[in-house]
Amino acid sequence: MPNICAATVTVALQAGMIRIQGLTRRFNGFTAVDNLNLEIQPGAMYGFLGPNGAGKTTTLRMLMGLLQPTAGSVEIDGIMVADDPVAVRARVGYLPDEIFLYDYLTGHQFLEFVADVHNLPETGKTARIRELLEVFGLTDAANDFTANYSFGMKKKIALAGIVIHSPSLLILDEPFNGLDPQSTRDFRALLERMVKSGTTVIFSSHVLEVVEKLVTHVGIIYKGKMRLSDTIARVTAAHGSLEKAFFTLTDSAAA
Repeated sequence: MPNICAATVTVALQAGMIRIQGLTRRFNGFTAVDNLNLEIQPGAMYGFLGPNGAGKTTTLRMLMGLLQPTAGSVEIDGIMVADDPVAVRARVGYLPDEIFLYDYLTGHQFLEFVADVHNLPETGKTARIRELLEVFGLTDAANDFTANYSFGMKKKIALAGIVIHSPSLLILDEPFNGLDPQSTRDFRALLERMVKSGTTVIFSSHVLEVVEKLVTHVGIIYKGKMRLSDTIARVTAAHGSLEKAFFTLTDSAAA
């Protein structure tokens, strides 16, 4: 049975890529994240689920050092985020809930810029950009300004940018929102390849069907508290499906 607790849940995995201890964030007396403990091993694909306002985005921002916790700590790949957020960000590909692009760079120029920020060697940069443009179906739009991209195209060029340097950790806030079915399929395949090569992924999503097929582990947060965190195999075995687990736990917590 999944370990369900109204206060904290710890997933003890080997050699954590992410270690979260007692993580708490309050806003003017409102507790958005409440004493969160979590450890995720290298190569895991972790789905982070919850209704709107549950604390997902707040947690992911604290993982990146973009938001300071009220209490607790975050360690990424052996580095305390509070001590060296710049070193952490060099190891991470981060997709925020709100995408920022340079409107008057073309898609190709944007990827060149990101590749240069990460010091990709010239010998491999061109091939890597070409590969990602193909993966996300943007080859024909590569020379268009990103200001003229649709929302879905902006999401795809942003996703290409965060994986261009093959980071050891991906932190993704609603990565599938706005993607068409083919791009969703292709990005899932890319994530699966990266995980097989050792990349760790944590992502939030409301698309439970995609999460259930993709992840190795899943956590459900509600009103700032972790209600469940376990392998997807144990969650589906105990509840029948991820959807049933999600609604059982969030409905019971709301009662």
